Amino acid sequence: MANEIDAHIGMRLRQRRWLLGLTQQQLGDRVGIKFQQVQKYETGQNRISASRLWELARAVEVRIAYFFDGLGHEIEGFSESEPSFEGQGDLLADREAAELVRAYYATPEPQRRRLYELVKAMGDIQDVEPIAEKPAQTNGESNAVNHS
Repeated sequence: MANEIDAHIGMRLRQRRWLLGLTQQQLGDRVGIKFQQVQKYETGQNRISASRLWELARAVEVRIAYFFDGLGHEIEGFSESEPSFEGQGDLLADREAAELVRAYYATPEPQRRRLYELVKAMGDIQDVEPIAEKPAQTNGESNAVNHS
């Protein structure tokens, strides 16, 4: 039975590999291991040594901390300094969200940066005061439709 931490790290490895569009064979080739070993890492069946985790992080272009993201709230007595997304579950377990992230990373860097800025700006819109209703007309005109 896989340790929950090993399983979490394996799940993050699988997600990142999938987002990059790599097969287990391709990832294995990048770090010099067989695809069966990648399978065992991804399921948490085999533990990943520190040196192998370093190699895998470089192969999938992330910092080592990436593999531990979201793990803190699962360990008793551990406190994360960053906000967590508790209650939302694994966001990439949702097929649509995972495909959206994959498409984002498949976009060329200049367009991806602009897309990021657009989405970020759209998120800021929620913090803006709603547009006030038009004030009632004060020059004696009515809002009623004139049927003459």
